This record gives sequence, C-alpha cells and structure tokens, in this order.
Amino acid sequence: MSAAVEAFLAMLAAERGAAANTLAAYRRDLETAEEIFGPLTGVDRAGLARLAAAWADLAPSSLARKCSALRQCFGFLVDEGWRTDDPSPALPRPRTRRPLPRILGHKDVEALFAVAEAEAAGDRPEAVRLLALLELLYGSGLRASELVSLPLNAVPRDAPFLTITGKGGQQRMVPVSTRARQALSRWLALRGNTGRLLFPSTGKSGHLTRVRLFQLLRELALRAGLDPERVSPHVLRHAFATHLLEGGADLRVLQTLLGHADIATTQIYTHVDSARLVELVNARHPLAHRRPAG
Repeated sequence: MSAAVEAFLAMLAAERGAAANTLAAYRRDLETAEEIFGPLTGVDRAGLARLAAAWADLAPSSLARKCSALRQCFGFLVDEGWRTDDPSPALPRPRTRRPLPRILGHKDVEALFAVAEAEAAGDRPEAVRLLALLELLYGSGLRASELVSLPLNAVPRDAPFLTITGKGGQQRMVPVSTRARQALSRWLALRGNTGRLLFPSTGKSGHLTRVRLFQLLRELALRAGLDPERVSPHVLRHAFATHLLEGGADLRVLQTLLGHADIATTQIYTHVDSARLVELVNARHPLAHRRPAG
C-alpha cells in the first residue's frame, strides 16, 4: 500500500477516531483500488472510470462503500498536497436505499413490558436483569453492543444520565428514565460483587453477549404473544427513536441521543412518514397561524 494511503488511514484513526473495523474495511477497499490502477497519487479520471467494469458485480451497498472510501481519500490527498486535483467525480455513483428497520407499535412494546415486569416481580435475578435490559434498550435507545458492555461506573448516581462510549470511541450522555433507574437499582442489589461490568457473564468477554441478549428478547416476545422474528435489540432502538419523534422530539436532539455522526442516518433510521411532517409544519410554522391575504 502506498505511503499516501497509510497517511490517510492514520488520519482517520487519530483525528476522526475511526473504529478498527472501519479502518480494516477502508484498507481493503483502497488496497483493491491500488491493485487495479496503481498508487492513488497518480491515477487520473480515465483510470477511475475502469472501476465501473471491475466492480460491476458488487452489490450497490458495497460499491457505495468503496467509492466513499476513495472520495474521502482523494479529498485528504488534495488537502495534504499529495495531489493537485481530485479525480473522484469519475467514480460510479450507485443509488442505494437503506432498508427501513422493522417497527414495533406502542401496544407491542406494552406487551413486552407487561410480561417482563410480571416476571421480575419476584426478584428472580435473571428476570430483573431482563427488565433492566429492556428499559435501557427502549428507554435510552442504546445499541446492543453498548448495552451489554456497560461498565458499572457508567450507571448514574445522582444525575439521570448514562455515559456511553459508542462507535469510534465517541462518548455521549443519554438520559435514564425513572423506571430504568428503578430497574437498575433492583438489578444492582441482586448482581452482587462480580466485577466492573454491569451485566457480567462467565464467558470470554466477561459480559452478557449480544447473541444472548438477542435470544432473551426473542424468548420474551414469545411469552408476550408476539412474533419473535419482529423483536430484536435493533428493533427496540428503532422503536425508541420512532416513538420519540411521534411525540414531537427534535431530530437533532435525537441524533445526539442515538450517537449518529450524520443527521442523514437519523432521518432514514427513524422512518418519519410524510404525513406527520406535513402536520408538524402546519402546526408549528409561524405562517401556519396567519390568514391568507384578501
């Protein structure tokens, strides 16, 4: 790999806090590109045009990722003086449409909580733990990986917030509802002194795994009379976002709560329908309350 690309990857790691998986994917994509047409410092637009044929069999999402890596790299090379021009306009521009996540309605969520709360009433540790997990997934919108690996020191003592370390090592504060704090208090009283992690396990990672969390939720869905195929940690995170927006939450605030780097991700993820947006404009815009002239 060329020194220029190594410098780009080092910048991603140092300045943008890119995760290891992101860096590995970028490295593969850029290595593949340099195998096709040589160092990125010398390739011209005609050379880039050959990628359309070389990557013709790729899925649109894969092609989009590779082209994004190249565009960012070329921008860096121009900024740092490795190149005097940016040939990236010659890259193919696949149109991709991210699939919308499955949706749980309010009644579905209520059914899950009804069973979880009833089962936790007897203070059985596994049931109280599941209730705490459910409260944090739906009440705070955590990613599964963020939730299962929570350290004890992330749990609030006086302030109603959790400190979350998300993708790329970026930290954010997320609110914890009174219900969730009560469930966490019950769980902390039952978990005992078993290390520094909130949801410990005897497995290699030392904490509850994402796979086990997924299984627990599907089993809960069955007991609640729901189709288990419709329930997962990601679906509950999406329900958190969708239901907040339905209640009038600001999209920028929601972006912060979810830990999205790009507002476009939040807009797609939350699945806001056009009818609600029109209703919001009609109700909130200053001109909505003015009578037309004449």
